[in-house]
Parts: sequence; C-alpha cells; structure tokens
Amino acid sequence: MTRADLVFTGGPIHTGDAARTRATALAVTGGRITAVGHDEVRELVGPGTEVVDLHGKLLIAGFQDAHVHAVYGGMEMASCDLTGTVGVDDYLRLVGEYAAAHPEKEWITGGGWSLESFDGGLPTRQLLDRVVPDRPVLLANRDHHGAWANTRALEAAGLTRDTPDPADGRIEREPDGTPSGMLQEGAVGLVGKHAPAATLADRLAGLLDAQRMLHSLGITAWQDALLGEFGGNPDPSDAYLTAAQDGTLTARVVGALWWDRERGAEQIPELVARREKLSHGRFRAGAVKIMQDGIAENFTAALTSPYLDGCGCATGNSGLSFVDPLALREHVTALDALDFQVHFHALGDRAVREALDAVEAALAANGRRGNRHHLAHLQLVHPEDVPRFAALGAIANIQPLWAAHEPQMDELTIPFLGPERAAWQYPFGDLLRAGATLAAGSDWPVSSPVPIEGLHVAVNRREPGADPATPVFLPEQRLDLATALAAYTAGTAHLNRLDDTGILRPGHLADLVVLDRDPFAAPAEEIADTRVLRTYVGGQEVFAAE
Repeated sequence: MTRADLVFTGGPIHTGDAARTRATALAVTGGRITAVGHDEVRELVGPGTEVVDLHGKLLIAGFQDAHVHAVYGGMEMASCDLTGTVGVDDYLRLVGEYAAAHPEKEWITGGGWSLESFDGGLPTRQLLDRVVPDRPVLLANRDHHGAWANTRALEAAGLTRDTPDPADGRIEREPDGTPSGMLQEGAVGLVGKHAPAATLADRLAGLLDAQRMLHSLGITAWQDALLGEFGGNPDPSDAYLTAAQDGTLTARVVGALWWDRERGAEQIPELVARREKLSHGRFRAGAVKIMQDGIAENFTAALTSPYLDGCGCATGNSGLSFVDPLALREHVTALDALDFQVHFHALGDRAVREALDAVEAALAANGRRGNRHHLAHLQLVHPEDVPRFAALGAIANIQPLWAAHEPQMDELTIPFLGPERAAWQYPFGDLLRAGATLAAGSDWPVSSPVPIEGLHVAVNRREPGADPATPVFLPEQRLDLATALAAYTAGTAHLNRLDDTGILRPGHLADLVVLDRDPFAAPAEEIADTRVLRTYVGGQEVFAAE
C-alpha cells in the first residue's frame, strides 16, 4: 500500500460534487488527491505522512478567480493606493503624503478612488494641484475605466481645449473646453502613455506580492483578464512567464491576451504567436480578452435603449460598442476556429447581446469546439438573452460583490437606467434557473479580491457589514451558498479548463483551502466572518495563518 504524503482528518470536508457530498478525511499523494472518505482514509497514514487534524474546520477546494488583474493589483498596492476610503480629504492627504515620501518619482501614479466621492463622479485637476502642483499625477479610479489627472499631467500629454475625444473615450471638460482632470475609458491612455514605464522587476514584484495576498485569501488559480498594453499600463505577460520559468509562480494562471480594439483581424497571427510563447508550467495564455463596452456609471456601457438624464428623460446616448458588432462576429468566429477561448467584457445589455451573437455565429460556422467562451460582469442582461447562455454554452462570469445597494449603484446607476432596466441587473438567480454555468471572480483591483466577501454578497445581495436597514438588492437573484461556492471553485475551474481541480475527488490536484469554520452551519448573514487558515496548491502549503 502506498502511504499518503498528507492526510486531513476530523472534517467536515465539502467535496463540491454534484450531490454535495461530505467527507471527514482526505489523502494526498504526489500532489493529487488519492482518497476521500472517512475513517478508512487513516489506513494511508505512514511514518512520513503529515497529518492535519481539521478539528471541525471546513476543508474545500481552492478558490479560483475568473476575472482578476493580479499584476496591476500588486503594482497598485506598491504605488499611491487610495483604496479603503471614500473621503476626498483623505484622498488628498494620501496623495500628498505619498508624493512627499517619494521625491524621486517623476510621476505620482496609483489609484483606487471611488466615483461616489465626487459630484457626478467627476473630480477636478485643481484638487490634485493643491497637494502636488509640481509633478504630474495620474490616478485610476476604482473601476479602472477612468482616471484623475492634475494640470501637470494634462500638460505633459499636450491635452488642451482643442484636443478631440478619442473614439473609445471622453475627456471631461470645463465650460470653456479645457480638460477638467477626469478622463474616461480610452482617454486615459492619452495621458498614461507619457508616464514612466514600469520595469520587468516592477511587474514581477507586483505579481509576487499579489500572489502572496491571493493565496492568503484561499485563491489557488485565476484568469488574468488583460495581458497587453492598455490605458498606459504595461503588458504583464513577461512577469508571468518569468515566474513560471523560475518556479516562483505557485498559482495556476490562465492569461487572456488583449484584443486591440483599434485594430482588426490582422492581429490574430500575433495572438497565435503570443499564445505559443506564453505557455510554460503553471501559466498558459489560451484566452483572448475583448472589451465590448465600458461601465454604466460613466454612460459607456452599451445599452439597447438610451440612458436617462437626471430628470428621468431619455438622452441621445446608449453607450459605446468598442468593437463593431458585425466585425465582432467575424473575429470571434476566427478565434474560435483557432481554439482560443474568448473572454468578453460585457456589462450593458447591448454588449451582452452582441457578445452572445458573436458566440452564436462562431458555433454556426465552426460547430461546438468546447472553447468555453465566457461573458464577464453582466450588469444588465435583457430577459430575452438570459436563456441564450445555456443554449450557446456561454459561461456567465459573475462578479458578485457588485450586486448590492451602495452609493455607485444607488446614486450613479439606478437613476439613469430607470426601474425596468434596474431590475435586470446581475441576474444570477435567473441565469442559474435557465441552466447557465456560473463562474465567479473579483475584477481586483477594481473591487475586493476576497472570495468570502463575494460569497456573502451572492447569497445575501447585501454588502458585508451593511446597515440592517439596507434593502436586499433584487432578492429573487440570490444564490444559495453551495451554488455560489461552486461558481468560485468548480465553475471557474471549468472556465479555466483546469478540469482536474475545483472538486475534491480522487485523481484531482490537491488545491485545497482550510476555513476557520463551516459557513454552511451558520446564518447566511455571517458568511463574511469566515477566514482562511491554510491554502495548498498541489498538496504544498502556500499560506498558513499566523
């Protein structure tokens, strides 16, 4: 009898299989699960076996994040980080302190501020000029679809009242046309490209810092949703390849290669070459990311009917489709034929429909090739399109943390959608009932990377720590805990084509997480109190709580 390298006893163990079975013991040999059961698993314990007594703590499959920007998030943690507050005075204090602490920096860069902090979501250059008048400052907002610049940054980029808006973005302006300091979508790159480029060492440090943090949250695998240059941000691909080659990449990572929306099909051969180059060890770049629209808060999410104004009247703006819908069908069909997985950013209902139409065109032309295309964000899904996910095999890649009442939702979104469309937001329950496969992710650093918090909102449709008087956001769209957990484990494993992960069964890789409690045994309102104690990848411990 072959003895196990590692045995967990004293469960519960949530296997995550279709029957939602439970065990009390699990064995690992050579990085894979070799037994799942009860007392009989103890027979695999030998002199060299490490035995972990769970003492009633829950063992689950490792979390997998279906949409994250790990390198950018790690680099942002090391820059001027404005996350954790929504006060304008706090932002200015943090920017001033960071600038004073880093006199050597030619530009002050970072991000994490919230749209809700400013009237209409529009900060001004003059605010930043108060604290940093002598150097350019460029700070991405929390959702990374816009940025706040001071006067020196605008001047460095040559932006004036005569500078036209790019086709895929908008320069917010003062009454005389002068750039106000807020840049939307593609306009960010007009300034960002002038900031000093990050080095490979910067990117690699960002990746490893992010990996440590993500492992501490129980995350064992993820899909990085943007490998390429965008908005002045560097391509993080070389950091992943370096870490994969030198063995410091302990997570399993799928990369989504950026589709340059200013180009067309001529870039496909380059994507094929990059896929070949960027596959080593635990890293492979087998997906292509197409950003089809923007976000609702700045009115660039693509809608099937116009946004409303502050008085509730229809405007002339229905958002932006960054890729022509007919061309999108052709591009996705070509990518599918080459066995790329397409990862769509589709937030508005028109963008969702355009992405589904593209998947449908690919299936009609190529048949079902099993490429597991997926649509991320899904803020608005027209009810007519909900059943199309299951019919087309398109995976619903959800970011549950966004499905709650909070200021950006209540002040910057719902009033401009109106009640009918507001009720179409984040329809997780409808998608599940219609047979869609759900995968889950965070979009960090746009929002918190903590999977436990995402589970909490998916189940409760309220933010952790919300005032008890806060209403549940569209309660009919709540998920049960087992379904939400499956989205963060087996669902994303399926999306990532990591088919020997996500469920605890013999033969699967031993990517495991020990929680400090069994959240199934407590009220749903307490899910967010759960903490990660240990994380394992391939049976090797990559995190242990102190």
